Amino acid sequence: MAIGWKGVFPAVTTQVREDLSIDLADTQRVVDDLIRDGVTGVIALGTVGENNSLEFDEKVQVLSAIVEVVDGRVPVITGCSEYDTRRAVRYARAAQKAGADGVMLLPPMVYVPKPHELVAHFRGVAQSMDLPIMLYNNPPAYRTVIDKDVLAALVEVDNIVAVKESAPDTRRFTDFRNAFGDRYVLFAGLDDVALEGLFLGAQGWVSGLTNAFPKESVELVNAFQRGDHAKALEIYRWFMPLLHLDAEHDLVQSIKLAEQVMGRGSERVLPPRYVLEGARRAEVIAMVEKAAATRPDLTPTRAEPVLA
Repeated sequence: MAIGWKGVFPAVTTQVREDLSIDLADTQRVVDDLIRDGVTGVIALGTVGENNSLEFDEKVQVLSAIVEVVDGRVPVITGCSEYDTRRAVRYARAAQKAGADGVMLLPPMVYVPKPHELVAHFRGVAQSMDLPIMLYNNPPAYRTVIDKDVLAALVEVDNIVAVKESAPDTRRFTDFRNAFGDRYVLFAGLDDVALEGLFLGAQGWVSGLTNAFPKESVELVNAFQRGDHAKALEIYRWFMPLLHLDAEHDLVQSIKLAEQVMGRGSERVLPPRYVLEGARRAEVIAMVEKAAATRPDLTPTRAEPVLA
């Protein structure tokens, strides 16, 4: 299945009102702003979108609102994060009906499946609908590893097309490329190893902190892709203190707070999460304000040869 997924795909936030109802209009505004700032795709209802804090009907409403505002300008991929295969199939089918361009499929939540169970879960969802699928590997968060054996067992499933790699071990990008060539499109999924992932063969970056600094994120990837590695490294080094937030337990609160500081969205989150408080809140605000005050010049430097 041919896809054109590449570049920067922010895992967009779901905006919440004071009464904890979902603000669809403001979610649309946030997504529209990101597209106007140059992102090349969006991930709706990922971890940052608080997927597992939403009811089924709320998920479909949020996805439908995002598809509506995107209006075909970039691909919309939706997170599919469910407890079991039946629920995942139900949501994947609803996502296809709602107009999503793809599904970012997570392992089952809570239960840690054995490899053959994981393969069966992915295969079952893939065969239930026609959308292309990006598998999401994040062992530190979900305790399940999508390894080479799992991917080898899924090679013949045509609509499993991509892997979002969020393990901190960047050797996995090379291992996957060596094992499967270009069978799977690779995405960097952990913000603070994004540039390493691009150097090792990732075609794009699923990012959290792009929600706060989209132009810098887009230019980082654009600079790398045109061979301007000095500019990419300059942006990456400036960005790194904030990118580390993506690997922390409170990443959702931190990213939404960063978004609020930058005037792009609200920090409000759904229980069981609560907004950051005290020293941690002050720390994140200070980091964002420092980044805003020291934003790098995005003017391209002399282009360098693209590494083979």
